[in-house]
Amino acid sequence: MQYLAYKLIAILIGVLLDLILGDPYNFFHPVKVMGNIISFEEKLIRRTGARGGFLKVLGLAAVLFNISLAFLFGYLAIILFKINKYLYLIYTSYMVYVCLAARSLHFEADMVVKELDHSLERGRKRLSYIVGRDTSELSEEEILKATIETVAENTSDGVIAPLIYIAIYTPLGLVYKFINTMDSMWGYKNEKYGDLGFFAAKIDDLVNLVPARLSALLILITNIFNKNIFYACKTFFKYRYAHASPNSAFLEAPIAGLLKIRLGGPHKYFSKIVDKPYIGDLDEKVNKNGVYFTIKAMYKALALLILAIVAIYLKLILK
Repeated sequence: MQYLAYKLIAILIGVLLDLILGDPYNFFHPVKVMGNIISFEEKLIRRTGARGGFLKVLGLAAVLFNISLAFLFGYLAIILFKINKYLYLIYTSYMVYVCLAARSLHFEADMVVKELDHSLERGRKRLSYIVGRDTSELSEEEILKATIETVAENTSDGVIAPLIYIAIYTPLGLVYKFINTMDSMWGYKNEKYGDLGFFAAKIDDLVNLVPARLSALLILITNIFNKNIFYACKTFFKYRYAHASPNSAFLEAPIAGLLKIRLGGPHKYFSKIVDKPYIGDLDEKVNKNGVYFTIKAMYKALALLILAIVAIYLKLILK
């Protein structure tokens, strides 16, 4: 019970740090280290000249190695609790902090809007920092829609999912973050990464199955008094699988319904048009308020999840 009490405090401190600080660009951050490791692994694998099935196997080996590495660093928190509870508190709080990206997601989306206010070119360039698609020919409305999609999808990937995994079992937070980072770097269905990132993408889909659905539920519950809530529910049930990913539309569909807009559709990736289904029946004009609505939806979902975690932990602590 004492362990749960300290862990709950660490979770709350970590969330607070993320909301206040975000991800400092000029400060040591484990996710940057993860990215460097993944890049190094890719260079090693490419040197083998592997292709096809063998390249998939090497990609899987990299995923399993990184999962093991992340688990060890995550498990260090449990070891520290036995050594010194204050060290545990510091380490676990920091781990929660680096696994979350709510403030950074807010910042990046806000910067796209602000740069777009200056010029279309600046808006396109800023959006390119946070999406994988080609932004060079996007219109103002397409930029805003892409930003909304990014915030919606990352409500699960960058906020809800890591917090759920940490709450369940501390080491799983870093494990999830490493898997998610690998997917963001290798999970492209193209000639370069189709084989190398095959298992990274599949495992990322698997670990996001429950968090994505819970995130959608949190968004709908926290917007229950929104005038468009019934349409949002209808849109969610109709379009929740309207995506190549088994999870992405679960987040985009309720937001599309709440804003009465249409998301998705064809996008250009690496100079090739990728035909994606549309999400939503209505296509009202999108403005920057839609971006800020989606950011608020993310924060409200996070707040409800924190309340649920606190309630569950307190029940276990006081049992």
